[in-house]
Amino acid sequence: MMEQSSSVDAPALVVIDVQRGFDDADYWGPRDNPSCEVNVAALIAHWRERSWPTVFVQHDSRDPRSPLHPDHPGHAFKDVVAGVPDLLVRKSVNSSFYGAPDLHAWLQAEGIARVVICGITTNHCCETTARMAGNLGYDVDFVIDATHTFARATPDGRVLTAAELSAVTAANLHGEFATVVRTADVLAR
Repeated sequence: MMEQSSSVDAPALVVIDVQRGFDDADYWGPRDNPSCEVNVAALIAHWRERSWPTVFVQHDSRDPRSPLHPDHPGHAFKDVVAGVPDLLVRKSVNSSFYGAPDLHAWLQAEGIARVVICGITTNHCCETTARMAGNLGYDVDFVIDATHTFARATPDGRVLTAAELSAVTAANLHGEFATVVRTADVLAR
């Protein structure tokens, strides 16, 4: 068994919005990265084996028609998000730093300087959280293959595939707000 790091040295795994409502393809449209959930599960297991801090973030949509509304069964976490996190943040906006309890305050109180981000969706809540984490001074690893997103239309009506949006997120974040990595890279450290 590996030697466990103190909480000051160990990065926090931030698992964002891995909720059942994102399985509603009729609502969201075509997605990318069918391996996302397997990779999220591998990251959670890796953190648990080392007793490193985990944060689960759950989106509470204000729209009663959304599959992520608290009254909808899709609000629940997917089965891969197992166990009890060190912190559960509930939010109704894109950034995990604007939820309750306060993620930034918790990270500061725990002496955590590095976060590893995974979840759904790549270009919304995951990217927004990574940008804010970078701006707040955290070292950020963005695990691109442990995220997924959906195709979206541009204002002029052109449809961008989920894979294109994921690539744009990686380009936006890498070297500026975060280091974009893959699950295998994180597990090999």
